[in-house]
Amino acid sequence: MNLTYFLFFICIIICTLIITYWAAKRSNTTNRFYTAAGSLTGFQNGMAIAGDFISAASFLGIVGMIAISGFDGFLYSIGFLVSYLVVLFIVAEPVHRLGKYSLGDVICSRFPGNHMRLIMAIGAFIISILYMIPQLVASGFLLRLLLDIDYSISVLIIGGLMTIYVVFGGMVATSWVQIVKTVVLMSGTFLLSLIVLSNFNWDVTALVNRVKEGTPLGGDFFLPGHQFDNPMEFFSLQLALVLGTAGLPHILIRLFTVRNTFEVRRSLISSTWIIGLFYLMTLVLGLGTVALLGYESLVATDPTGNLAAPLLAREVGGDFLLAFVSAIAFTTIVAVVAGLVISATTAFSHDIFHHIWKKGKSTEKEQLTAARWTALGIGLISTLFALQLEAINVTFLVSLTFVVAAASNFPVLLLTIYWKRFTKCGAITGMISGLVAAVLFVLLGPHIMNLDGGWIEREAVIPLYNPGIIAIPIGFIGAFVGTFFSPKQKQTEAEFRQFDIQAQTGIPPRRESS
Repeated sequence: MNLTYFLFFICIIICTLIITYWAAKRSNTTNRFYTAAGSLTGFQNGMAIAGDFISAASFLGIVGMIAISGFDGFLYSIGFLVSYLVVLFIVAEPVHRLGKYSLGDVICSRFPGNHMRLIMAIGAFIISILYMIPQLVASGFLLRLLLDIDYSISVLIIGGLMTIYVVFGGMVATSWVQIVKTVVLMSGTFLLSLIVLSNFNWDVTALVNRVKEGTPLGGDFFLPGHQFDNPMEFFSLQLALVLGTAGLPHILIRLFTVRNTFEVRRSLISSTWIIGLFYLMTLVLGLGTVALLGYESLVATDPTGNLAAPLLAREVGGDFLLAFVSAIAFTTIVAVVAGLVISATTAFSHDIFHHIWKKGKSTEKEQLTAARWTALGIGLISTLFALQLEAINVTFLVSLTFVVAAASNFPVLLLTIYWKRFTKCGAITGMISGLVAAVLFVLLGPHIMNLDGGWIEREAVIPLYNPGIIAIPIGFIGAFVGTFFSPKQKQTEAEFRQFDIQAQTGIPPRRESS
């Protein structure tokens, strides 16, 4: 075990545990546990959103994808960035005004009822677990590689840490762990980018010329078509990324951690700038990997390219810089999984326990106890899944997460907020049809059915790795069909107008005097 690596990891763990200890004293109410009592500023929340969104797949995967596939790798990151514009302009402010703790609150502000709340909670729970498992699996491989720790022990360490953050610190601890992660991530990538550019005397042209020499693609490195030879595949992927972000529960519940819509706008604008700068720096790191490390050396060490950033760090800065970059990757995983745990916890404890089981009559103490036990249970479930999936490629779960969010949550959110004719039946059918279609098409796709070492060795029924272009319209069609074939809606035009005023201005509906 390399002592330098070990010390960096220990420092990260100690810092995050100190944050949790500090936050635990401030998480004694449900409002603080679920949303940090709206105490974050827009910039702080923007940093937390960026920390919640930039996963290990982004930090490790995008650099490697650029190094191996060139222009297509950078195009992949564009979808993540553009997705925030959809969130900012379409759903952010209405979600903040209509909700309190969860997406169930948002939808039930127009369509109250246990069935609607249960379906929204189940959707949030599924999305969170699907996204959590590949993060935990990646963390197990990362710690095993760098610290020579057994995979199972590595997963247990990460699973235990994320559970501690949420059980004791709630949203307060989760937010500040994500803020610290963003500071460390941006500092590390900025430092590494400067070192790469300094190796070429700050001459970008020299860097580009060296890249052409270091890759078998030559000048074609900067042309599209190496990763996505099927334009339909690329468009489907971008569609899932752009619309899926606006349906991710762990991102949207962050809109409840600020006190007003002005801070919501600041949150989204800040996070967009941070994420945009981050992906710009990953471009420099991807080019630097090819120029300084070389394509052949990267592929020989790691054919997937996921270790491109750590290998580049070792090439230009030795073990110390490698340890720092690896600690960044570790912090990235911890922050993201903590955000996913708090999202799933809120969906279960607030929507199911408080509203459905206790019919909205549970005490503050009961709600906090249920939330902490729920966080413990979710941490245990996701850790057990990750332990069993060591030998299985789970990267398809990341694409499945975005497709599910884009095909189920996004249509329901959009139509609930903006379509006067929309009904509760339409919301339920939209959620179910989108969820089922997304899962089914991924199972029938080349991630699972593949003649070259797939789970099922046969030709895929659906040829797309990312079937968002098929599943997302089905979610919308299900919502439209459910609406048009449902019984005549009970909601009057005046009631919708009051709901719309609340969604767009925050003014609550007027209560009729008796």
